[in-house]
This record gives sequence, structure tokens and C-alpha cells, in this order.
Amino acid sequence: MAQERMSMPSGTGGLVRYFDEYKSKISIQPLHIIVFIILLILIVILLQIFGPTLLGF
Repeated sequence: MAQERMSMPSGTGGLVRYFDEYKSKISIQPLHIIVFIILLILIVILLQIFGPTLLGF
């Protein structure tokens, strides 16, 4: 009598994990992004206040 075999699905579900294969040479920490955004906001605010006198508008 033949035995019935049941195949189980693979553990990863067919998903490919690309982050294991690629490592970026440039790494930016979240703190750097936050500081950059704060500086950009300050520059925009200062240009709103002092821009017309500095640029002659």
C-alpha cells in the first residue's frame, strides 16, 4: 500500500529577503534627518521675517 505524502509549505512563504543581499554604503541616522528638517524650518521662518528686507522685495 502506498503512503500518502503531505508536503508542507516553506517557512518563508516564498518571500525573498532583499535586505540580506544588499548593504548600502550611505547610512543616515534618523537624528540627522530630524536636525536637517528643524534647520530647514528655521531657515524658512527667518526668510519669511527678514527676506523682504534682505532680498529687496
